[in-house]
Amino acid sequence: MSNKKLSGEVYYPSQETIDKANIKDWDELNKYAGDNYQKFWEERAEELHWFKKWDKVMDDSSKPFYKWFVNGKTNISYNCLDRHVKTYRRNKLALIWEGENGDSKTMSYYSLQRETCRFGNVLKSLGVKKGDRVTIYMGRIPEIIIAMLACARIGAIHSVVYGGFSVESLAERIEDSNSKVLIVADGAYQRGKIVPLKQIADEALQRCGTVEHVLVVKRTGQPINMEFGRDMWYNELINLPVVSKECSLEEMDAEDPLFILYTSGTTGKPKAILHTHGGYMVGTYTTLKYVFDIQEEDRYWCAADPGWITGHSYIVYAPLLTGATSFMYEGAPNFPYPNRWWSMIEKYGLNILYTAPTAIRGLMRFGESWVNRHDLSSLRLLGSVGEPINPEAWKWYHRVVGKEKCPIMDTWWQTETGMFMITPTPTVPLKPGSGTRPFPGIKMDVVDENGNPVKDNEEGFLVIKTPWPAMIRTVWKDEERYIQQYWSKYPGMYLTGDSVRRDEDGYYWIIGRVDDVIKVSGYRLGTAEIESALVSHSAVAEAAAIGLPHEVKGNAIYAYVILKAGKTSSPQLVEELRQHVSHEVGPIAKPEHVEIVESLPNTRSGKIMRRVLKAKALGQDPGNISTLEE
Repeated sequence: MSNKKLSGEVYYPSQETIDKANIKDWDELNKYAGDNYQKFWEERAEELHWFKKWDKVMDDSSKPFYKWFVNGKTNISYNCLDRHVKTYRRNKLALIWEGENGDSKTMSYYSLQRETCRFGNVLKSLGVKKGDRVTIYMGRIPEIIIAMLACARIGAIHSVVYGGFSVESLAERIEDSNSKVLIVADGAYQRGKIVPLKQIADEALQRCGTVEHVLVVKRTGQPINMEFGRDMWYNELINLPVVSKECSLEEMDAEDPLFILYTSGTTGKPKAILHTHGGYMVGTYTTLKYVFDIQEEDRYWCAADPGWITGHSYIVYAPLLTGATSFMYEGAPNFPYPNRWWSMIEKYGLNILYTAPTAIRGLMRFGESWVNRHDLSSLRLLGSVGEPINPEAWKWYHRVVGKEKCPIMDTWWQTETGMFMITPTPTVPLKPGSGTRPFPGIKMDVVDENGNPVKDNEEGFLVIKTPWPAMIRTVWKDEERYIQQYWSKYPGMYLTGDSVRRDEDGYYWIIGRVDDVIKVSGYRLGTAEIESALVSHSAVAEAAAIGLPHEVKGNAIYAYVILKAGKTSSPQLVEELRQHVSHEVGPIAKPEHVEIVESLPNTRSGKIMRRVLKAKALGQDPGNISTLEE
């Protein structure tokens, strides 16, 4: 890094962190990647296995339908498993898993590859072939990873549906993807209760007619309906003597589809985002390796759900591509007690924790003593994903969990980007609440309504100006929507839909979705800013702000607040919170109303669904709420 003094509150990396890091000089790497953009990505691709090398690194002749590693042949499942099994990593742990009820399991790269092959053979026996869609509907158990890798191995396109989705959402996604096979668990453990996944799937299948076979994974063992001729136990099938532990794989073109993943979106029907074998593989592998500085001996934990893009990219694919040992936990962070996470970090000696601000704020509520009763000295890096992390939560995470020695990798990216786009690396100076700068070589900008760059510290729309390997290829079955949503407003630039400002040091500060910006008396106020102010109050654990129509101001701010354990609501506290926001942000930001609540509508990926709060306040139908965690 350069010696330039940065503005604001800055946390500099320790000499020990710099000495141990793979990437010591971010500026040097960024300059190289910027000057040799395609060569940079080509060199990263060469670190992976290809059956046939590409003819061209990137083809932009049909933009915005960019292609990467044109005519290259590969298979992401081979790169995740077989590539390592042929080396000293054969017996290295690929996965450590703990169930909410205390069950545990470990799998080496060899055993994970063997199970994936068996599963691939079972799918083949059911008639699944290259290009077919397979829907996966499970909790956080090893079989969800095995199912995804098995699909990739045989060239099938997986569509993972988060295990908290409703009947309607599951049916809609099965129907839209035209899946012929559904892989489902009998149930999942969540906060000591069983989520009846198979029962929900049975209902969903009454509404859509594409599924021919249902593979059922036994997790909870409770009685379930098994429909003769359609439903089969996965656990019985893979152990049949005829199911070989060797499974021939498909050599996939770099641009062949790997998976579709539905994003809820703020309006309209969910979009199926399409990602491919080649570019997605190179992008996720490179970003995890550089950003979380993956070392051979690391034990890495991404505490997301495989049903979301964070889980696809940074639980399933990237850790295995880098040859890392991953940890996965099935249940809730505070079950049965608020120290569950910290006890597992201590028990397994985990080195990296990557989670959502929502989880951090939720655990903050219980105070420091739950954290401090555990030895977290194994941790060397922390990460944040899903939404902007407010400075108060950032500092707590850094001080209490990281003991002021663990840099926080605050990452901004999307389902559509497939990989980290704005992120530090461990040697970069950090500013609480900022994701720092774009990943090396990626050019981004902040523009106004007309597409012109705005000045430093002015708010604008975040756009991406260079294509990147893991980028969305299209919206499944709807190319027009892909063009309209992402490329039509500013031709040649990808519109992220996020509001942002960039400071004088080039650090990006995500304000929120464009629809998470409230205009009060002509002033644009980010919900993240108001929420950060509320959370900085000693009584507040979590907050959400929305704009509601106001006769005079256009919009008035309404805030919803969860109090920390031991704090009680009172009219005096409500007024104190209003004045606190006024003091922290400015009188224009003072909430018209503050409501104390027990919970907020969070998605599993950590985002607050403000439209649900808005609909509730206005007495309207909240629409599709199947992405809610609770």
